Amino acid sequence: MERAKKKRGVLGVFALVFVLMGTYFALFLAPPDAYQGEVYRIIYLHIPSILTAYLSFFIVFVGSCLFLWKREKRDDILAHSAAEIGVLFTGLTIVEGSIWGKPTWGVWWTWDARLTLTAILLLIFVGYLMLRSLIEDESRGAVCSAVLGIIGFLDIPLIHMSVYWWRTLHQPPSILRPDKLPWENIHPSMLIALSINFVAFLLLYFYLLSLRLRLGEMEEEVKNLKLHGGV
Repeated sequence: MERAKKKRGVLGVFALVFVLMGTYFALFLAPPDAYQGEVYRIIYLHIPSILTAYLSFFIVFVGSCLFLWKREKRDDILAHSAAEIGVLFTGLTIVEGSIWGKPTWGVWWTWDARLTLTAILLLIFVGYLMLRSLIEDESRGAVCSAVLGIIGFLDIPLIHMSVYWWRTLHQPPSILRPDKLPWENIHPSMLIALSINFVAFLLLYFYLLSLRLRLGEMEEEVKNLKLHGGV
């Protein structure tokens, strides 16, 4: 247990270092955008946060599939933990998008296809978390939540493809394009800043996930103690 605690501490330190590095690169070393000026700098938070949210919901998907297959509590704890953090990063993404949208589009929010589908993703997983607390039978609640977690993940491909399938205000990907390599689409210093921030968000995510997993394990230990008359 002490070793795991040390690993979490090291992970937290690395996350903090990369967050500070990413902030410095994004604010001071990356140049202004030729068209958007300074407001574009929100992408150094916006892109890493939504990609981290996608990763989190993918972990929910995997954990939910494993739980429905094996019925092991640790898979359910993993899915539940990832869902909570995924909701956090999705909410952050929507706030960041609104901050960028106001000076760029002239509105804080518009019912653009990508924005709407992202809002639906957030609502699905808020519902996922609420469902767990509303169903009194814990095992039944875990099964229902697992099914919803799998269904909710299917919204992510729709979000990604929305800019191609429908006419939207949201622009298509400007970095990960099939016709060009990433460093051909963006200034090298911008790409470096974005990459550092993405690593920072990944480290922060796994640090938060490790803490939430430990909390879930402790909650399960307390339940088992109560069940067996230990407390």
